[in-house]
Amino acid sequence: MSSIRSILRGLLASVIGILVIGLLATIVFTIAIFVVSTGAGLAGYDPSADFVVLSAALVVVAVILTGGFTPRLSGGRGDDETDETFDDRTFN
Repeated sequence: MSSIRSILRGLLASVIGILVIGLLATIVFTIAIFVVSTGAGLAGYDPSADFVVLSAALVVVAVILTGGFTPRLSGGRGDDETDETFDDRTFN
């Protein structure tokens, strides 16, 4: 009985995680659409909605790939830390 509760607890945590990530992705994509549309307007362009969505999607994909391939490059490293090699787990 304990194993079933453990499985259900893990399933519930996964569903909640998927919903939260989906909500955050929607918010980030909406912000990216606003930024691309505003930037195009400031530059004097009037692109169609198709190109605004395409540009926002490319920006979001680039941000996701950059964050996935370089997780430790943005972290601050002091001089007092040990000399570790770069361990990027996405290439395993």
